[in-house]
Formats: sequence, structure tokens, C-alpha cells
Amino acid sequence: MPSIGAKVVFDASELDRLIAVLHQQGMQVLGPKVEDAAVVYAPLDSAAELPTGWTDRSEAGTYRLSRTADNSPASFGYTLGVQGWKRVLYPPRQKLFHAERAGSGFRVLREHDPAQPMAFLGVRGCELAAIRVQDAVFDSHGFSESGYLGRRRQSLIIAVECSHAAETCFCASAEAGPAVGAGADIVLNEIVKDGIARYVAEARTERGLAVLAHLAVEPATSDEIDIAHRQPQDAARQQTRSLDPDAAGVLARNLESPRWAQVAQRCLTCGNCTMVCPTCYCTTVEDVTDLSGNHAERWRRWDSCFTIDYSYIHGGSVRNETASRYRQWITHKLSTWHSQFGTSGCVGCGRCIAWCPVGIDITEEVRAIREAEQGR
Repeated sequence: MPSIGAKVVFDASELDRLIAVLHQQGMQVLGPKVEDAAVVYAPLDSAAELPTGWTDRSEAGTYRLSRTADNSPASFGYTLGVQGWKRVLYPPRQKLFHAERAGSGFRVLREHDPAQPMAFLGVRGCELAAIRVQDAVFDSHGFSESGYLGRRRQSLIIAVECSHAAETCFCASAEAGPAVGAGADIVLNEIVKDGIARYVAEARTERGLAVLAHLAVEPATSDEIDIAHRQPQDAARQQTRSLDPDAAGVLARNLESPRWAQVAQRCLTCGNCTMVCPTCYCTTVEDVTDLSGNHAERWRRWDSCFTIDYSYIHGGSVRNETASRYRQWITHKLSTWHSQFGTSGCVGCGRCIAWCPVGIDITEEVRAIREAEQGR
């Protein structure tokens, strides 16, 4: 019987048992699978759906998924899904309430989210850091987002530490990975040796321990523990990008930098960066009615500070120019987020770099502004 904090190991065949146990406990299991030539996080019925033998390559403006050259048995040989767990915890579109005509007025009926408990399989260190950031966003300053918090409280997190880094990763400099921080119920390390995948597991909560108790596990050897310890360290050393440790100060001091106009010449204001970002939370509200006027609904959907309508007030938009919209995004993400929520809004996952059509790199933009500030 494993204990909290103890390292145990199980064979790849137990992944099916793990998913089955979670289903038996009434949870919907979500994890990585291959869809439309990408790794996405979606409901899993069995371990056969995991992206075994697949790996990804991310560069500025590029994402590609391919089979591993050595036909690897690794199920977690990719770095990240194209979008994070925000899509599950804070869906892109949510109905807030609906109203029905009642006599001369309307009766408003609130939506009740009958969210099924969920288990997230394959959460990376940076993604768990992003969930902690959104925990702060949705439960602070006297405000609580009941839908998010309800889903979050019912979620069980099985994290997997990275064994390698993508070209766009910079989580080490953002202090958000690759090692898994607080918040996981179980932490896994995938070890491939002699064509066989095994998993070093550590239960960090009683819920996680109860799940591992159903699996055929044995104590991890000192060699396996050492490999598991070194994997995220190796992934950190592979990272070539880094975020300036004083990014918040650099941006706060340079709100009128000429660099904003330069990056605006490339930026398409498409909003891709905000859509794939695991911490962005901007939304808008839409009201819709049927043709009879007897039924109305209010929906909340994701929005982006890159859309010109997002800053619209009576008389027009506050941020008409691309430069001002890009500055708003990056200064909030890396600077003013600190004063608002006590942390950075960036976890260094690099998705914004990979999915920017023109390959704009926020680490490079901060570096360029600092160099301009220093007269270089």
C-alpha cells in the first residue's frame, strides 16, 4: 500500500486500469489524444486513445505533430496540448441564464451547472501553474466565479512531469515548471527503457492515494527515482528562451516605448495568443431572443483585448490602434497582473509564440524594450 509522498512504479498496462478506476468513481476522464493533426485534451475511454508514439514540434509561428522516429512507446512524449485546461474549467461559451415571458413581464431562470466530477490526466507543470493563476483570478477581491470554482473543486489532477522541452518553452524562467508544483493529486514521470514505458508515481493528496491503491504498483528503485528527478531538470536545461526576471518593471517604465509601434507593424490583432493562453480570462456577454419574443438567453463567451470592440465605450473604442492593444495585453499579462492578483499572468508555456501567425515572441519583445531603455 503506497503512502503520500512515496515513489511507486507501475507498468503502462496499468494506465487502462487507472482510467477505469476513475470512471468507476463517477469521474469524466480528460486527457491527451490526437485529433486533427494535433494533441488536444478531450474525454478518454481507454489508454488506447493516448498519443502513444507521437511527438510535437513548436517554433515561432509553427506547430507540427509527427510520429516518433524510434516508434517510442511513450504516451506522453509530446510537450503540450494546443490548448490548456482552461477550456474545461472555464468553457469558451456558457449560458448564464434564460428568461421566459410571464404575463406582462419575464421570469428569469438561472442556469445550474450539473458538472460531473472530472479527472485531468497529463497536466504539465506550467499548466498546473496556470490553473493556480486562474484560481486567484476567479476567487479574489470579494469575487467568486461559481461555475469555475464548482468545476475546479470537483477536479482531480494527475500531472506528468516533462522529460524534454519544446523550442517555444520558457516555463523555467517563469518559475512555473517543468517540475510540477502545488495542486496535483498524483504526479507521474514516464520512463522509457529498452522499448518499455513505466511510470513513477507519487500521491500528493489522500484522493490521489486512494486512486493509486487500486493499481498494481511496487516501490520505485533508486535508479527510477533518480531518473524521475532528473527529467524536469533536463527539460529546463533544454529551454533556449527566457523571460526577463524584471519584465514587470521593464514594461511599467516603458509605456511610451517606440517598440510598441514596431511590433504593431507585424501584429494582426487576430487574438490567437489570448485564445491559446491558459490564463487569459476576458469575456463578453451576448443577449439573444427568439422571433416570438417569449424566450431570451444571456451567454458569456471568451473575448480578447485584441478585438477593437473589447474596449468600446460610449463614443468609441479606447484602443483603436494595434500598438495600444498589444501593449495592453503584454503589460497586463507580465506587469499589472502582479498588482492585481499577486502573480504573473504568464507561465511560460510558449503557446502564444507557436500560435502567432507571424511568430511574435513575448520574451523577445520584453528584451527589445529593455535594450532600448538601456540605449543599446
